[in-house]
Amino acid sequence: MISTDLFASEPLEAFRGHIKPEWIDFNGHMNVGYYVVAFDLGSMAFLDAVGMGYTYPERRGGSTFGLEMHVTYDREIHQDDPYVIHTRVLDCDQKRIHMYHEMRHGTEGWLAATNEIITMHINMKGRRSAPFPDDIMETLNKIKDAHANLPIPSGVGRKIGIRRK
Repeated sequence: MISTDLFASEPLEAFRGHIKPEWIDFNGHMNVGYYVVAFDLGSMAFLDAVGMGYTYPERRGGSTFGLEMHVTYDREIHQDDPYVIHTRVLDCDQKRIHMYHEMRHGTEGWLAATNEIITMHINMKGRRSAPFPDDIMETLNKIKDAHANLPIPSGVGRKIGIRRK
């Protein structure tokens, strides 16, 4: 569902949706766990656009598994609010993709949350890591190169902890 040029030198608009009623917690805003669900929808749309979507395991015997992620919660978003997930490739190698997602309000544009994730390509027959097929690797490298001159977002690679003065 990528709605921008896959090889544009800007973050990709990977997914658009609305905050569902079941995603709202007792505080009246989106529950922390559902941000990961929304970001996963963005990841899946991105993977589908590069040839590794929902039918990839059956068609080609591969998939991707998440290895590590970091989520920030920057501003409350509420039931029925429209949202958009923007995705960029920070890096990739023969087996991994380092992606960065931003969730923005779908009409007002403010930042609601971010997600930094590393995924691993998997051979589903043996359920072990495996190199990307050549055509997928070529596509990923083209996207990575298109995003290479974008500034690195301030939250990328940060560690979690309580700041002390």
